[in-house]
Amino acid sequence: MEILKTATEWAKAEVFSTRFFIFFAILFLTASVGFWQLGKTEMAKAYIIPMLVAGALLLTIGLGLFYTNKSRITQFETAYNRDASAFVASEIARAESTLNEYKTIVFTVIPLIIAACALVIIFINTPIWRASMITTIAMLVVILLIDGTAHARIEAYNKELVLVEKQEKK
Repeated sequence: MEILKTATEWAKAEVFSTRFFIFFAILFLTASVGFWQLGKTEMAKAYIIPMLVAGALLLTIGLGLFYTNKSRITQFETAYNRDASAFVASEIARAESTLNEYKTIVFTVIPLIIAACALVIIFINTPIWRASMITTIAMLVVILLIDGTAHARIEAYNKELVLVEKQEKK
């Protein structure tokens, strides 16, 4: 029963964390409107569309993860009550899959994209490209910050699941 509490707390922490995607999305969208209304230079006007796109992407990510994890909270109790050992096994598989995705996407691909964007900023001097690359870097840094904490949470959650599984086998 303790693992059900741990799983629920993990999911609630994920729901809380996804609100930061929504918060940053609103900041990006607000910045886009600000550049649209107040931007006088070509560089300032170049930020309008990239900020709008980044805000929309972060909002989509945030809302998708929010509702996914919110529904997961209620599903945990049902799955645990149906078959506790199957619940633990499925959660271990899901957590390990997520950890592998973090390793590949968040901690390898995203830094490579950030480096590529930085190179584009150095070599291409047009306002729209610079604004797009700077906005992309900012958005990816937000994703790295939020997903870095999420990675730590799911890693700790996975360790708890593995301990429970080992105790069940004894």
